[in-house]
Amino acid sequence: MMLGVMLLFDGALLALGNILFLGGLFSIIGPQKTFYFLARRNKLRGTVCFLGGILLVFVKWPAIGVLVEMFGFLNLFGDFFPVIVTFLRQLPFIGQLLNSPFIRPLMDRLADSRTSLV
Repeated sequence: MMLGVMLLFDGALLALGNILFLGGLFSIIGPQKTFYFLARRNKLRGTVCFLGGILLVFVKWPAIGVLVEMFGFLNLFGDFFPVIVTFLRQLPFIGQLLNSPFIRPLMDRLADSRTSLV
């Protein structure tokens, strides 16, 4: 998907990235858990936007589709950001970068955490 965005929203690469992302999600957590994750009531807006963005990419509107898809992705997976930031802060070089005085407030805001774990 990143290559599709770098090549000025190449529809074929974006569609391939979407298929591989959904296939990876099915492979990692299984089809039943994937369905239950996407069908939860509090995740419905994110699911509709994410799948609608994928549909827009498939019907040759890649720029708008990626924007809608990103909004849906943030709504679906936004709960995982604190976990990801905490994990990245424990890595040797990346953790030092994320704990620098200029980046730390931004990462705290992104993770929506009030305190940092260092």
